[in-house]
Amino acid sequence: MSQASLDFSSDVPDLPELVHASREDDLVTLTIQRPEVMNCLSFPTLRRFRTLLAELRDDLTLRCILITGAGDKAFCAGADLKERKSMPDERVPHFVRNIRALMDDVEAMPQPTVAVINGFAFGGGTELALACDLRIAAEDAKLGLTETALAIIPGAGGTQRLPRLIGKSRAKDLILTARRIEAAEGLSIGLLNRVAPRAELALQARRLAEAIAANGPIAVRAAKDAIDRGAELPIDQGLEHEARCYERVLGTEDRLEALAAFAEKRKPSFRGV
Repeated sequence: MSQASLDFSSDVPDLPELVHASREDDLVTLTIQRPEVMNCLSFPTLRRFRTLLAELRDDLTLRCILITGAGDKAFCAGADLKERKSMPDERVPHFVRNIRALMDDVEAMPQPTVAVINGFAFGGGTELALACDLRIAAEDAKLGLTETALAIIPGAGGTQRLPRLIGKSRAKDLILTARRIEAAEGLSIGLLNRVAPRAELALQARRLAEAIAANGPIAVRAAKDAIDRGAELPIDQGLEHEARCYERVLGTEDRLEALAAFAEKRKPSFRGV
């Protein structure tokens, strides 16, 4: 977990349903429960979200995490600007550090994460989606790093994760203009992995998560680590890191089970050991 403190404020009540966790088999869905304010991120919401991630991080039986927003209008509209407006100036940097820490926590999860974008995803909402491993959106969803229109910059990783995903030129186009884009454009430039009709979004997101969960969980986590760390290294160092990740799967029972299942022409049963 990021080093930013979880102790946001002693006078902030614990409101667990600000982010709701629901589990079905080996999948967990985290849902931001603030549809009345477009699921924006307040201090208490950040605290609840980060606490849940900390609890889930070491659960080796959990194979994929889906992240979405309540309602049908917004995935996440970013920071809670009403809260920000009333915030003392000296407290703003603390808030920014913690919203950035949330994105770092999401990115650092050993389990794959899927952003299920069911509506608007602006500012910190797009940054939250960028911190996930994969992104699937409803056809009518809209995305954008809109901070420069508010005379600030994306401060929760957007200026770093977006260019790494879609390239510097395209990232500058979106960030410097504060342009909001349709899901179809997001798919075409590589910001999104998949787009689905709104009525099928939840089903297709679950099928994506189930496709991940069907594979060897130790191998999936190792592959994610190999990509995330290795892609930022020179190729020779990246290959060395890939080799270390490969070594993690060699002694697993799952690898032997996969070989046995192949020989016996049956579906493997992976246990994460």
